[in-house]
Order: sequence, then C-alpha cells, then structure tokens
Amino acid sequence: MRLSGVISFVIASLCLAGCSSTSGMDALDMQKPSNETTSSVVRPSAPIASVPVARANAARKRVEVASADDTARPFGLAEEETVAFPAPELPDSVEPPIEEAALVSPPKLLSRAAPAMLAGPVTRYGFRDAKPINFGRSSPRHLAVHGVDVSRWQGDVNWEKLRAQGANFAYIKATDGGDHLDPMFMKNWRGAQAAGLKRGAYHFFYWCRTAGEQADWFIRNVPKIDGALPPVIDVEWNGDSSCQRRPSREKVLEKMQVFMDKLERHYGQRPIIYTSPDFYRDNLQGAFPDYPFWLRAVARHPSKVYPDRKWLFWQYSGSGLSHGVTGRIDLNVFHGDERQWRAWAGGGGRQMMADAD
Repeated sequence: MRLSGVISFVIASLCLAGCSSTSGMDALDMQKPSNETTSSVVRPSAPIASVPVARANAARKRVEVASADDTARPFGLAEEETVAFPAPELPDSVEPPIEEAALVSPPKLLSRAAPAMLAGPVTRYGFRDAKPINFGRSSPRHLAVHGVDVSRWQGDVNWEKLRAQGANFAYIKATDGGDHLDPMFMKNWRGAQAAGLKRGAYHFFYWCRTAGEQADWFIRNVPKIDGALPPVIDVEWNGDSSCQRRPSREKVLEKMQVFMDKLERHYGQRPIIYTSPDFYRDNLQGAFPDYPFWLRAVARHPSKVYPDRKWLFWQYSGSGLSHGVTGRIDLNVFHGDERQWRAWAGGGGRQMMADAD
C-alpha cells in the first residue's frame, strides 16, 4: 500500500509539472509574430503584440470584402476614358468590297514584340470606317500604299497591329506653334520605325507666331534621320484655336514660304503641304506648283475638290477604325503604285508625282 502510494504521488507530480511547462510555452508562442503573410500585408520586422482571435477574424473578413469590391468595381474614368472624335457630316453609303492591295517590302527592323506575320508582306487591306463613303471607281482602295497620321489623341498606338492591317507609312504630329511638342511624338516616332513603317513628322502652323520661330521649334524637336519621309506643314483654319487670326492670302503664302525654306535647308527635303478644302479655297489655289500636296477629301475624290491640283497623299477618311488604336484614326493613301512608292520613299521623297486622275 505504501509503495503504491509513493508511485501514485510521483506520477501525479510529473503530470503537474508537464502541464505547467506546456502553459509556459504557449504563453511564449503568443508573443511571437506569425510567419504567415498575405499579398496585401507586409510583415513588420519587429515582433507585434498578439491580437484576440475574434478581432483578427473580423479584420480578415474586412480585407476579403474589400478585395472582392476592388475586383467587381468598374474602371474609373481615367482608366476607361477615350477621346471622341467628331465625324464629318457625310451621307451614309454602302462600303465597297475590300480589295487586296500590293504593299511595300517586309520591314527591315522589327521590335521583339512584333508578330511573326509582319516578317512578310501584308497583302490585305484591313481598315474599316465608322462612316464609310462609296467613292465608286475612284475608291482609294484601288491604290496600293496606305498609311495613317496620328497624334496624342490616338493614345497608346499598337504599331505592329497597324502595320499588319495595311499601314505602310505614318505621319506623326510633332509640333504646333513655337512652343508646343506633342507629348506622344517620340514614342510614336520610335514605335512606327520599330514596326517597319516609313515615318514622317508634321507641324501644325499657328498664325499668331512668326514662321521663323515655328521652323526653329520643329527643327529642334524632330530628328534629321536618313530614310525619314519629308516634313509636312499643316495649314488650315482652326476655329478651336486660341489664335483666331486669319491673315491675307499674300501674308499666308509669305509665312509658309519662310517656314518651308528653313525646313528644306535643314532636312534636305522639300516639305509637303497638308491642307483642307476651305483653307485651300481661300489661300492656295494656283500657289506652290512645285511643292507636293497632301489633300483632305473625305466625301469626294481630290480631283473634284481641288481641281487641277497635283497631289501626293490623299486623306480619305477621318473616321477610320483599326485594332491598333482606341477610337478613330485618319486614313491616307499614296498616289501611285508600289513601284512608284519604293522609288519615291527610297529617294528621300524628292520625286514629284503625276497629275491626279
């Protein structure tokens, strides 16, 4: 009886000691920071005090609810905002069938992200139009070499997709006036080259600044690079501009000549004149016969809008659609076949084109 009592006493003592030791370890573990982390919580470097389980669970639920709300929340304005481009008031008509177009040679320089299909010629005209015009037998789709012009309003351009859809050249907004640089110019300038498009830059002429100042500003911001297309002077009346000055025809021609002479001396290429019907009617009929023209005519063929005027490029749509941009884009075509394009573009844009059809 006495021996069994001693044994019982020893066993009881050992059990009490084990319980006390376990409680002490649990207390120490409660003071240690958890090794568990989440993607939204950064674990602090110093130990933190323990948090009651109920409070921790409540906090975890709040985090889960917030994460679910973030996923389901619609995009904010800054993330989904696009620019609405006013379309010209033109009569709707049936879009002509898509014609295959002979395009330029494969691009010599491609970005690593460019799809493999761009390594070969693009043989399909892929542009659509939000307001298609049936030009009939004089459709621009009968011409081989198409291109685009862009500015900041096209946002982040996917140049590889534009190339794949049939864009062989791009004119890129560089400057206007004497102090404004398009914020997307250099990105577009490099992107077009990387995707294999022939590229050129244009300047929007501002009638409240001197021509010399504007030429200097363009030269300061547009690189002089072999193989680039000739620079463009964009002359038109702009009712939305802060400058509402409309000089006389004589003053307009004088200012344009000063600007173009300065660019030609610097780049070694004769500038191209881009214009619209109303400005042409007021100022340019019969003027600058030795300069190439880029004409806007989105309802009729240029020969109907600008009688007796030779032209090099035709802007036939201001409402083009492409997978390469969000919103609308201007569509243009070169006046000639692929062979003429190669000769002109390869010669630095120094060859003149024939009369319009």
